[in-house]
Amino acid sequence: MSVWLPTSPCTPEACTGHEGRTASVPHAVLRLAGALALILLGILGAPPVRLLPAGPRQAVVRAWSATLVRAFGIRITVHGSPGRRGGRLLVANHISWLDIPLVAAVMPSRMLAKSDIRAWPVLGRLAGQAGTLFIERDRIRVLPATVTTMTRALLAGDRVTVFPEGSTWCGRAHAQGAFRRAAFQSALDAEVPVQPVHLAYVHPDGSPAGAPAFVGDDALTASLWRIARARGIRAEVTLLPRIPPGRHTDRRDLAAAAQRAVTGRASERTPRTVLPGQTAGPSATDRDSAKRPAASVHHWVSSSPAAASSFRTPS
Repeated sequence: MSVWLPTSPCTPEACTGHEGRTASVPHAVLRLAGALALILLGILGAPPVRLLPAGPRQAVVRAWSATLVRAFGIRITVHGSPGRRGGRLLVANHISWLDIPLVAAVMPSRMLAKSDIRAWPVLGRLAGQAGTLFIERDRIRVLPATVTTMTRALLAGDRVTVFPEGSTWCGRAHAQGAFRRAAFQSALDAEVPVQPVHLAYVHPDGSPAGAPAFVGDDALTASLWRIARARGIRAEVTLLPRIPPGRHTDRRDLAAAAQRAVTGRASERTPRTVLPGQTAGPSATDRDSAKRPAASVHHWVSSSPAAASSFRTPS
């Protein structure tokens, strides 16, 4: 392991406990079976889907990804609008392997992922067929070539998603890593916007949920089972205002600006304290969402980049 690689102090023992309701063992097995069926369907359907025009292809990817997240019993809430199409660099905090289908359920893109994922059973093959860009984290010499590949994808009009913390963090207060700068060079070279994205997995009362966290030496099988057993978890995706090309000319400044946006959103999600004998009421976000009609994550209330919409997947 190279000393320059980013690491996180989060561990499965400290971060992944589930304090809410749990699903029965048969229910959890059914969830896993449904998710596996969807993944196999994705592998078989990937080649013909790649032949579709961009619009229909992205619609299929959004539908499949949202269905996969929902198969684990996780509902999705989205805040913000994806805005117009075109190349952009999406940068998000990193909590779990679930982040990948979660982001794809909102904004399909090419993911930058560690090369280890190629060896994952089933999921590795699916990631490759989805156009994932792989990076060998322990070989710093290949980093410039990876940035060049990202730049070409952005110039071709693709969205590229990066988790610049370089490692997963549990998502609790103050449990976040510094954004590494290298990937931001691709946005500068391609002259495309940077889209900060904040991800969170929460309980009904708005407090962080530990079950989805995939940190430290956690095993993928253990993570799958833990998520399948958990109930009452909601995934929140917040599309923050885009940073236009030209606002920052140095990747250090650009990375810092993106991190401020993401961590600023995280600070707004400070868990509420519930006193003994009281029942946690809905958060301001939940109350705001309740005022709007329910909709699928595939339908956007507004296409304006300035519009802030919030909606949920149907139960």
